[in-house]
Amino acid sequence: MYRRRRSASQTKDALMAFRQYLMKWTNCQMCFLMMRRPPRSPQGGSSAASDVYRIQVGGGYYFFGNPDTHQTTVKEQTKQTKPITDTRNTYVVQAAKESGPAVVGITTQVFQKDIFNRTIYAGEGVGSGVLIDNDGHIVTNNHVVAGAKNGEVTVSLSNGSTVTGTVIGTDAQTDLAVVKIDPPKDIQAIKIGDSDSLQVGEPAIAIGNPLGLEFKGSVTSGVISALARTIDDQGQRFPLIQTDAAINPGNSGGALINADGELIGINSSKISKEGVEGMGFAIPINSAMTVVDSIIKNGKVVRPYIGVWAVDRQTAARNNVSYEGEGLLIVQLDANGPAAKAGLVEGDTIAQIDGKNISTLLELKEQIDAKSPGDTVLVSYTHNGKMKSTQLKLGQATSK
Repeated sequence: MYRRRRSASQTKDALMAFRQYLMKWTNCQMCFLMMRRPPRSPQGGSSAASDVYRIQVGGGYYFFGNPDTHQTTVKEQTKQTKPITDTRNTYVVQAAKESGPAVVGITTQVFQKDIFNRTIYAGEGVGSGVLIDNDGHIVTNNHVVAGAKNGEVTVSLSNGSTVTGTVIGTDAQTDLAVVKIDPPKDIQAIKIGDSDSLQVGEPAIAIGNPLGLEFKGSVTSGVISALARTIDDQGQRFPLIQTDAAINPGNSGGALINADGELIGINSSKISKEGVEGMGFAIPINSAMTVVDSIIKNGKVVRPYIGVWAVDRQTAARNNVSYEGEGLLIVQLDANGPAAKAGLVEGDTIAQIDGKNISTLLELKEQIDAKSPGDTVLVSYTHNGKMKSTQLKLGQATSK
């Protein structure tokens, strides 16, 4: 296409007209305009044919003038960084670099039934998850993916990309779930640690997406405040890790790691009460992996079943049940369950499982969960004031 060259005065007039147009168009001070003539050549002077004017609009530029004799060179500016010092390169920094890429964001579109039994969009939930292997398996909390339509969620990886994930199994009793993605080429799974070796007072680091993906990959640090914590006598399947590393909404399903960058827990909950700070809880990874492995293998959790509903002394007191014994008071049985078939009845008190004293519901769950369906356990119990023992064959229960 033919273009007629402008003279220097014509170019300047055109620039001024364009400048006035931009000022009128923007009608604000967000647009910074600058008209500039480039430096003269070493030989001095500048002909009309070689004049080039530049208008800067915000972060971009418009060039006017004769391009025939003007050459623009763009140089990439890189920020010079100094090597990190040993003082700054703490265990938190090293652990976050090691394990941070394995922590992902999980977005769930939640659908519910209305009063007319129609499926309606209820909103969007955002949580965290942890890549545990190179096959693309992600551990998260059940409440993060609950309600996902067709079992699909959106997974935001640490490299900024998003992929579709499939919920392959959940377990409401432990609040755990497993999501599967097609593993990317640069997948970096986290190293699994040993939660049974934890010591109170050792460092703990939480990584997740508090308050949504806007703050993804946030790192907070603290210590292991306590072990074997119970916050729900009835529903809790195993003791939890307590930490003062900040765990906020959106951190659910994220990683709790040790100073070596190893996964020691799955962040689960915090106590949110006025005046209470620094009380977060995580599911110990050793306990979690038993559930996770079952989900990966079977698509569900298969666990042993004893068939009793019982209360300990503390639970009985909270529910106005008169009981001062040391074991577990059976208040209801599954008529076709293993305990009933072994001869136990309502009002009996379970004292031991395989010779180990049982005084709380959590201890009973731990002893039973350590077994497999079909295993036989020795149950010692009190019936009408007399101690008895019986062999009990465990049944099978599955997560839904």
